[in-house]
Amino acid sequence: MVALCVVLSSFSSSCTPKLVNSGKYFTTAMIQRYNVLFQRITNSMSLRIGAGSGLPSKRVSCVRLVQPISITKEDAVRDVLTALSTIIDPDFGTDIVSCGFIKDLETDLSTGQVSFRLELTTPACPVKDMFEQQAKENVAAIKWVTKVNVTVSAQPSRPLVADGVPIGLQRVSNIIAVSSCKGGVGKSTVAVNLAYSLAGMGAKVGIFDADIYGPSLPTMVNPEQRVLQMVAETKSILPTEYLGVKLVSFGFADQGSAIMRGPMVSGVINQLLTTTEWGDLDYLVVDFPPGTGDIQLTLCQIVPLTAAVIVTTPQKLAFIDVAKGVRMFSKLKVPCVAVVENMCYFDADGKRYYPFGKGSGHQVVQQFGISHLFELPIRPELSAAGDNGIPEVVQNPQGEAANAFSSLGVCVVQQCAKLRQQVATAVTYEPSIRAIRVKIPGTQEEFFLHPATVRRNDRSAQSIDEWTGEQRLRYSDIPENIEPQIIRPLGNYAATITWPDGFNQIAPFDQLQALERLVDVPEPTNENIRPTTPILASKENTSEGQTSEHSGLTAAASLLTHAKALKAAKAT
Repeated sequence: MVALCVVLSSFSSSCTPKLVNSGKYFTTAMIQRYNVLFQRITNSMSLRIGAGSGLPSKRVSCVRLVQPISITKEDAVRDVLTALSTIIDPDFGTDIVSCGFIKDLETDLSTGQVSFRLELTTPACPVKDMFEQQAKENVAAIKWVTKVNVTVSAQPSRPLVADGVPIGLQRVSNIIAVSSCKGGVGKSTVAVNLAYSLAGMGAKVGIFDADIYGPSLPTMVNPEQRVLQMVAETKSILPTEYLGVKLVSFGFADQGSAIMRGPMVSGVINQLLTTTEWGDLDYLVVDFPPGTGDIQLTLCQIVPLTAAVIVTTPQKLAFIDVAKGVRMFSKLKVPCVAVVENMCYFDADGKRYYPFGKGSGHQVVQQFGISHLFELPIRPELSAAGDNGIPEVVQNPQGEAANAFSSLGVCVVQQCAKLRQQVATAVTYEPSIRAIRVKIPGTQEEFFLHPATVRRNDRSAQSIDEWTGEQRLRYSDIPENIEPQIIRPLGNYAATITWPDGFNQIAPFDQLQALERLVDVPEPTNENIRPTTPILASKENTSEGQTSEHSGLTAAASLLTHAKALKAAKAT
């Protein structure tokens, strides 16, 4: 790379070109092109040094160069990443480089070109255009860069937790429950329009109608193929499609009315949902039936729900049933990310009227701490669109209802991304301090646990006799220096920890919160140091005073000694 001292800047009114100083870096190829241009100009006129230079006029045949300035490949990459690190993801609160969004970064020092790929968490990312524009501007501002090529992609569709997920759902990233626990509040309308809003944002979407007794999907959409097909070899179900969204409903099974008892219904739902070949999906919207019974529990247990959207109406009666549904999701560790209050108001004669009163949606938000509320107006067009088989967001994408569903879609995308990030990093191991870091999703609390404490408090049948409650796992069975090998999330409620002896421990977040915590824990470092274990917080524990088989000290005294050694090592 070389620095250009004088470049052609502009032409004056007399067509006399001026040369001015520039701090921009240019490649050798660019300098050669400028030399050709200047040679042509100097064949017919004189060039003057920029005003104020004090140098006499003279003809020049080429661009004057100062001493060459070299830059290495590593420096070029560092410049680009530094420029990109100023772009902050509003959902994660950190820069896009730390988020791991920058892929396939290439720099060509001979031409000054930079190319890279922005791999976002979802193709429906609402700020992807802003990211692309800022990335181009920031990198183009680097002195030696002449051209920036940016492509935007999304991470492959995959569930956060792959273990135990049915084969048909193993390429589905997020499963969204749309529930109300009250019939007639417009839940299916919200589910269908939310799905098509997400599809309009660029995501791959599917809809599962879980209402066996009264399926709504066959009325609200009008696919060309209205009967589900089965693959004879694999016994799997092929979903039907309408406008790019995959659809499965008992209404498409060509079985007539569902006259069956609860256990049979649960079996049908299980078969329809888990044996369908959904393929790659960013979002699967599940339209829950009313109630909090067997069907709802079956849905929550057979699939890892990412989040739930609650639908209600302004009436107090609707709030009572909706509150039951929110409590059900809370017990099952499914976060509710938004409340949709349907049929809130209508505008007429320049005024806004609330025929069913106010307050149900706000009451749900305030009582259960759900931070996002969306109010939908009473619109005959919205109802007519559902009856005609064309979703309102497709039929009138610029309308008031479509804008509300678009905002709901943005909220769902952002909250799902946050939840996946929180769950993925809820339980991690810090080797530099030999401690397990825990940050429960949805809370700001962060604490550290001793690995041996976590292992000793396993509550599975291998550690505790299920009939007598007798402790099978002895305190001395677990060494003080034990370290986890793999920690993976297990839904929204627990983590799976693999230990050196091959044991896979399921550690619910509630249980981890109740364990004895470490105090005076130093900040984790990237240095290759193997310090001893930090000190445990003082708390009554029946096993705390037992003697370790590896030393004559009690466990508490041994940990205190380790903590002092750790601080001494850090000080040096």
